[in-house]
Amino acid sequence: MKPSISVFGLGYVGCVSAACFAQAGHQVTGVDVNDEKVHMINDEGKSPIIEPGLDALIQSMVSRGSLRATTSCGEAVAQSDVAFICVGTPGDRHGKLQLDALARVSREIGEALQGRNREFTVVVRSTVLPGTAESTVRNALFAGAGKEAKSWLNIAVNPEFIREGTALKDFANPPFTLVGCDNNKTATLLNDIYTSVDAPFIHTEIPTAETVKYVSNVYHALKICFANEIGDICTGLGVDAQEVMRIFRQDDKLNISEAYLRPGFAFGGSCLPKDIKALLYAAHHADVALPMLDAILPSNQAQINQAVEAVMTTGRKRVGIFGLAFKPDTDDLRESPLVTLVETLIGKGCDVRILDHNVAIAKLTGANRRYIVEEIPHISTLMCDNVHALLDHADVVVVSDASESLELVRPDQTVIDLTRGALTVKSAVQKAS
Repeated sequence: MKPSISVFGLGYVGCVSAACFAQAGHQVTGVDVNDEKVHMINDEGKSPIIEPGLDALIQSMVSRGSLRATTSCGEAVAQSDVAFICVGTPGDRHGKLQLDALARVSREIGEALQGRNREFTVVVRSTVLPGTAESTVRNALFAGAGKEAKSWLNIAVNPEFIREGTALKDFANPPFTLVGCDNNKTATLLNDIYTSVDAPFIHTEIPTAETVKYVSNVYHALKICFANEIGDICTGLGVDAQEVMRIFRQDDKLNISEAYLRPGFAFGGSCLPKDIKALLYAAHHADVALPMLDAILPSNQAQINQAVEAVMTTGRKRVGIFGLAFKPDTDDLRESPLVTLVETLIGKGCDVRILDHNVAIAKLTGANRRYIVEEIPHISTLMCDNVHALLDHADVVVVSDASESLELVRPDQTVIDLTRGALTVKSAVQKAS
């Protein structure tokens, strides 16, 4: 038998979710403090929001007896096994989330659960910052239900990825179903609830699930601004912007793909910095403002500045750096952020040594050899031949290549991981544990 569901908050996400859960065969109770919304669903079989296809779906589910609404939290909780919280989390003028409604509903659900002796799951579907479910929701739930509920009350985060205008389609075919929870039993329950949804099921930690929703939305906004600024520069240069972006979107290997979307260190090389500068130069001479694109190079430099600060904060001057080329598996030193890092650290009085298996002066030819001989000859004297020479020198070890092994790092050495495979700064002992 499928678990019965209550959905708290009959706004956009709540209405769509409630109707779709009912369509999937669950007995669903929608909950809202607004009497008019409850009346529209129960008595008129209508949607409180405008969304293509939702009116007909709600009417069908109400007629079938699979969906009803109420203003009573206690009534809804008593009739359900799982509660989805879909209340709004608006921001104030500074951006701070207003969590009053979330906390109030969580507390009311907890109070309605007092005396219950069987499993119950609360799922946060509202958009909330990492840590909110563990603090605001969990605290309010157990403040209402009591500490004894910890043995049977479970909490999960299940962000939605639906768009206004295509919500029913997006609910049925999202990019993935994302669930953050701390036990497999809860994950299995949510997986079963979404069994009719055509999407991969991803079980992760609660803070990760909370964060993914924000990252997704920020990236969508970033793409819009990017496309608009490209449109501006194309117009300024007399180029067909729609045709440019139509062709751009056809590249699903680099442009519209997972490429370049892994956190790590700053970019460099002979192409990206040069081409960004050239496009910005052209835009400025065409009197076209590109505020987002203008921020790329300063943002990239900020990554280098953070690495410098991480080294200097240790208070140790003997530094060993794994990597010098602008990225692993190449010998190209042009515009390498690691070269900038080395030069900055030297300027701040650090005694630096470098190991890069692909960069050996004797092997370099052409532009790469000319660059290191003419532009950074002082750095060539800092190169080590092997890992032992580097580690014998260093008190601080900077890692820029995820493939490097740190097995030989001593417990007294500080490791700064620019690949973000671990904490930004940590000792080798901490890393091993």
